[in-house]
Amino acid sequence: MTLVGLHHSHEQVHPGTLLAIAQQAQDAGFDAAMCSDHWAPWSATQGHSGFAWSWLGAAMATTTLPFGVVNAPGQRYHPAVIAQAAATLAAMFPGRFWVALGSGENMNEHITGDGWPAKHVRDARLRECVEVIRALLAGEEVTHDGLVTVDRARLWTLPDEPPLLVGPAVTPATARSHAAWADGLVTVNQDPAVLREVVDAYRDAGGRGSVALQVHVSWAHDEATALGLAREQWASGVFGPPVAWDLDTPEAFDTLTKHVSDDAIRGSVLVEHDPARLLDRLAALVGIGFDAVYLHQVATDTRPDDEKHDAAAATATPPSVGLEAFVEMAGAHLVPQLREVGA
Repeated sequence: MTLVGLHHSHEQVHPGTLLAIAQQAQDAGFDAAMCSDHWAPWSATQGHSGFAWSWLGAAMATTTLPFGVVNAPGQRYHPAVIAQAAATLAAMFPGRFWVALGSGENMNEHITGDGWPAKHVRDARLRECVEVIRALLAGEEVTHDGLVTVDRARLWTLPDEPPLLVGPAVTPATARSHAAWADGLVTVNQDPAVLREVVDAYRDAGGRGSVALQVHVSWAHDEATALGLAREQWASGVFGPPVAWDLDTPEAFDTLTKHVSDDAIRGSVLVEHDPARLLDRLAALVGIGFDAVYLHQVATDTRPDDEKHDAAAATATPPSVGLEAFVEMAGAHLVPQLREVGA
């Protein structure tokens, strides 16, 4: 059966509100959760970017859901620090945590002041980071001198079972490369033919573990509102590699999204107002060969008692299309049905 999870977008939602959403998702019947670990949102309109690792401790302590996070070790984070963070969560919440390790995006990594390496260098750096993290999680003392440097690092608190190290990929080439080290794969919705190539590339290269799909959804009670929400919050999602890798600020993304067509937005977000039709579209994607699906409603809910709303928050989507409404709808019309897709 298919595992059905909810994606928690730190870039769009205040962390306090997002914590309440995680608890609501569990009550609504979701099986799992995941989140992103970024320094900045992809658009000034999104308006947030809480620290994922702090939030994960709170979310896992107040729910029983398994959680995953997408992370980029090597520049903003030293791999030994990520190994320690992952080991601590896995020790406190056995069997409930995984981390997807990617090569990163300039928008998040440039804050260190270091130059943004070429893609082949970032890929090589990622492989070194994975080796360091795996060795530390195995209890080894690690010294390494390469694209990252480690001096006699050792984890003193280890989980009984190490967390899964998952490979995030949007292209078949990256999926094929990850198969050499990953315990599973996670990708995002795009053209179904490409998704099939991504899954096949990972499996054909010997990739093990489950293959998960994150799907961006813009659901509202009418088509115009759903499309408007997608444009306001996720127009930047149309830009895949290498643009998404190399732009360095939310404002840079915003200058490009002015020229994005409605058709392009619909190509990266499932824009829908009919739950039954949304279910059919999601089921078709899951049926390509995914073991898990994580739903991401591209909306932002703001706290009513937050007196520090900025200009971006002032444009927040109305509650009728926000996360709370989506989770309620999904619990009734999507989650039980999607579980059966893989049955």
